[in-house]
Amino acid sequence: MNKQEFLSRRQALLAQMKPASAAIFFAAPEAQRNADSEYPYRQHSDFLYLTGFSEPEAILVLIKSDETHNHSVLFNRVRDLTAEIWFGRRLGQEAAPEKLGVDKALPYEDVGEQLYQLLNGLDIVYHAQGEYAFADEIVFNALDTLRKGSRRNLKAPQTLIDWRPIVHELRLFKSDAEIELLRKAGKISALAHTRAMQKCQPGMYEYQLQGEIEHEFISHGARFPSYNSIVGSGENGCILHYTENETKMRDGDLVLIDAGCEYEGYAGDITRTFPVNGKFSRQQREIYEIVLKSLNVSLELYKPGTSIKEVTKHVVYIMVEGLVKLGIMHGDIEHLIETKAYQRFFMHSLSHWLGLDVHDVGHYGTDRDRILEPGMVLTIEPGLYIAPDADVPQEYRGIGIRIEDDIVITETGNENLTAMVVKDPDEIEALMAGKNLRLKSA
Repeated sequence: MNKQEFLSRRQALLAQMKPASAAIFFAAPEAQRNADSEYPYRQHSDFLYLTGFSEPEAILVLIKSDETHNHSVLFNRVRDLTAEIWFGRRLGQEAAPEKLGVDKALPYEDVGEQLYQLLNGLDIVYHAQGEYAFADEIVFNALDTLRKGSRRNLKAPQTLIDWRPIVHELRLFKSDAEIELLRKAGKISALAHTRAMQKCQPGMYEYQLQGEIEHEFISHGARFPSYNSIVGSGENGCILHYTENETKMRDGDLVLIDAGCEYEGYAGDITRTFPVNGKFSRQQREIYEIVLKSLNVSLELYKPGTSIKEVTKHVVYIMVEGLVKLGIMHGDIEHLIETKAYQRFFMHSLSHWLGLDVHDVGHYGTDRDRILEPGMVLTIEPGLYIAPDADVPQEYRGIGIRIEDDIVITETGNENLTAMVVKDPDEIEALMAGKNLRLKSA
């Protein structure tokens, strides 16, 4: 993604800022894993969205003097040959303006002396208070210096505004470049799920199947999962965020895999559920067909002008109707829906935003009633989870099924970014039997 993309995002933010204001953004700190070991560094998504810069110890300051004049300043780490030998290359100040499209770059250690000067005389500071304690300290120290400097003709901004609602609304609508990266993340994630179906067999451990999935991610240039991979076989499939992935998979059980890669910062998020031995039992297929119908109807309904709330109503009806027919739920369908009795079996939301974060930012409206518009990217993930101790017919207990695809809302409907990995039960069985080894076309 070229620097013009990031410059356009900063310009869109500046257009919504008030005159005589500055917005301050902080890179994510490094996170210690244990002793002398850190977790692999991942930049804060808001900072990444505005800069494309993936180093820690960095601060972006956007200053809007008036409607026609603005400038950007980056504080980042200085070049240090010794540190770079040990820990890797740094961009430094000389290369930053050309590489990132900022107007000026200053050493990170100079922020205490420079930031208050940048804020002097402005009226407003946009800052995400409470996100990082160290960031609050830096900003408030600068403001305190200005407040105490009236005898030196210093003037402190009087208003503090949270920039997150503005930036998160911008992030909700994806550009063409972003959608292309999400397509790539979806394609790689689909390849990984296809590989898992092909490699799965009774006697494997869940973590071995996780290894197959994440091998495929890395093989295609996606070095990290976009979240901790979920590989839950048998009753583990009824645990929504099961990540232990340590059980030996048994003949006759299902395995639920919720896994996606991160590609160039953007998340894939796919769930598929399939039989460990490659063949659905009758009861497994019955529950699976209800979930699959829910997803397919959602794919038909999601388009501009509808909402997550509205589509969810259709999905809930399909699920309750199906469970009543199987004797898992009893009573009048409308009453079961009104009393939310179905939440024993479907207890999470149908959809969430997707982007730089797997649960991406953006306002959902009241009870997820926000009207969908082109450029929004979201998941569809209906699921049914019948606990092993549920008061239902024995043969259905312990079945957990979720199916998930990622879509972008288009002018006329939606584009399924993850349609290439099979979800029809007959196609899953054929793939696992070795009869269809190719990835489906989108």
